[in-house]
Amino acid sequence: MQHTFHSPLRREVRPAHSPAWPRERALLLAVLLLALVAVAGPGLMQPAHYHDFADQRAWGALPHAMDVLSNLPFALWGLAGAGVLVQALRRQVVDRTAAWLAGLFFGGLMVTTAVSAMYHWQPDNAGLLWDRGGMVLAFAGLLGLAAWQGVSARAGVALAAAVLVLGPVSVQMWTMSGNLLPWGVLQFGGMGLIVGLACLRPVAAGAGRTHQGLTIRWSLLIALYALAKVLELGDHQVFEWTGHLVSGHSLKHMVASCAAWPVVAALMDVMKSRAESGSPSRAGSKGVDRMPPAPAA
Repeated sequence: MQHTFHSPLRREVRPAHSPAWPRERALLLAVLLLALVAVAGPGLMQPAHYHDFADQRAWGALPHAMDVLSNLPFALWGLAGAGVLVQALRRQVVDRTAAWLAGLFFGGLMVTTAVSAMYHWQPDNAGLLWDRGGMVLAFAGLLGLAAWQGVSARAGVALAAAVLVLGPVSVQMWTMSGNLLPWGVLQFGGMGLIVGLACLRPVAAGAGRTHQGLTIRWSLLIALYALAKVLELGDHQVFEWTGHLVSGHSLKHMVASCAAWPVVAALMDVMKSRAESGSPSRAGSKGVDRMPPAPAA
């Protein structure tokens, strides 16, 4: 009598991916495409008269006074944001990943005050190198927050780390070759990423999200950034229109600093919401008991 032995069926074991994985993969592809444009795109030279700002007035021993002093709002917003963030951490209404990214953003604003004021004290390429390097910190925190809210905590940390590495590289490439394209891709490509991420609906709460209700109004932030760029481009025109009262570049500093407003407001809103509900939240690296925020576009 013959016995036929059948080998047991083997189940194919596949790694379980988070529901956020398709978005993480799309974000990675977008970042790689931007990097390709930065490296392989046509060279972009900085205008010869880039440092020729409209308002050249000095106040006593302070040269280019308005362009120097108009950087102070960056420090004020950075300090205000840091203060609110400390309160949010004490009340445990924001998780550690979001707190780290917001802290990087607010710290970047304070660094920007120093390096931008130093550059405008004596505008030249050497000072501009430090100015742009300081801005990288704020960009990293902001882009990280956008990816954290629109994709996942892991994506937020990864994108912030990538900007912290690639930002200084783009500045160094400009210093060595004069090619401004990598820096332009970092700025405008990064803002394009924020626009795209702001349009995404939040992933379900069970997908490992760590929001705890922190919802940033990205539409307001994008509008402020766009206005700041318009003022920067219209530096001399604004100076003429205002009867030499204030230049477009000085106003650009003030408006750009207000980009911290939506982030500070989001932290304040979540503290207010938790206080009104009377239900304390436990925020940690993993995050628990959270509701997904409404999409902020």
